[in-house]
Amino acid sequence: MSSSIACPDALRPVRLNPVLLAGPALAAASLLPPDRRTIAILAAIIVLGVPHGALDGELARASLRPRFGSAWFVVFALPYLGLSALVLLAWHLVPVITLAVFLAASVWHFGTEETGSTDPVSVIAAGGAPVALAVLAHPAATTAIFAVVSHTTMAGPPPWLWSASLLWLVPAGWRLGRLVRAGDAALLPVILLAAAAIVLPPLASFAIYFVCVHAPAHVLSLVRDRGHGARIRDNAAAMRLSLPVTVLTLLLGAALWPLYPGAPADRLLCLTIQGLAALTLPHMLFEGWISRRAPAR
Repeated sequence: MSSSIACPDALRPVRLNPVLLAGPALAAASLLPPDRRTIAILAAIIVLGVPHGALDGELARASLRPRFGSAWFVVFALPYLGLSALVLLAWHLVPVITLAVFLAASVWHFGTEETGSTDPVSVIAAGGAPVALAVLAHPAATTAIFAVVSHTTMAGPPPWLWSASLLWLVPAGWRLGRLVRAGDAALLPVILLAAAAIVLPPLASFAIYFVCVHAPAHVLSLVRDRGHGARIRDNAAAMRLSLPVTVLTLLLGAALWPLYPGAPADRLLCLTIQGLAALTLPHMLFEGWISRRAPAR
C-alpha cells in the first residue's frame, strides 16, 4: 500500500469542510495574551476535537446492543472508563513515563489514521509531525507545556524527546520526497501544517491539526463505513450521536477540576492534555477491536 503519501480526506481540495474554518480562528487566537490564548485554544480542542472520539459510543451501541441489549452501555463504559482512570493515575505516579507513552501513542494513532498504513516509517513520518516540529521549532514553549502537564521541573525538552524529534527528520524527509516526486495533492496540506507548527505557538498548531485534520478525517471515515456505524450518515448525524458521550466526558472533566491546582489556564491545560491521554488508550484499543470485527449487517 502506497499509503505513505496519503492525505486525510478532510484536507483534499475537493470540498471545503466547514471545520477547516477553525484553522484561521485558532491561528488568530495565538495573538491573545498567554492565559487567554491557552483557554481559548483548549476550549476549541474540547468543543471541536473531543466529540470525534465520543463516537466510540455509537460504534459500541451498534456492535454490543444486539448481544447485550440495554446493558450494552455498561459493557462498553466500564472497561473504557477503567482504562482512562488508570492513565490518570499513571500521570500522578509516573508522570514523565506517562508523557513519553502518551506522545508515542499519539504519534502512532495520528500516523495510522492519516496514512491508513501500519508501516512504521510512513506512520512515524506522518504522525510525528505535530509533536516533533513543535519540539524543534519551539523547545522552550513545548517544555513549558509538558512541565505543567506532568507537574515536573524541566529545563528543556527531555533528551529522549529531543533525540526522537531529530530522528523524525529522516522519515519526514523521505515522505516529503515521495510527495514531491508523486506530485500528490497531499503536499500542500503537509507544507501548510508544517508551516503552522513552525510559526505558531505549539498549542495552537496542535489544535489546528487535531481539530481541522485528525477529527474531521476520523468522522469522514465513519460516515463512509456504513458497516460499523450505520446511523453515522453525515457530519450532522455524527455531531448529534456524539453528544451523549461528549456531555458525559465534560461532566467527568468538571468533576475532576477541583483535583487540579494552579491558575485556571494551567489547570485547564493539565486537565485537557491528561484527559486526552486518558481517552487515547481506550480509544485506540476500541478502534483496534472494531476494525477486527466483521461489519455489522
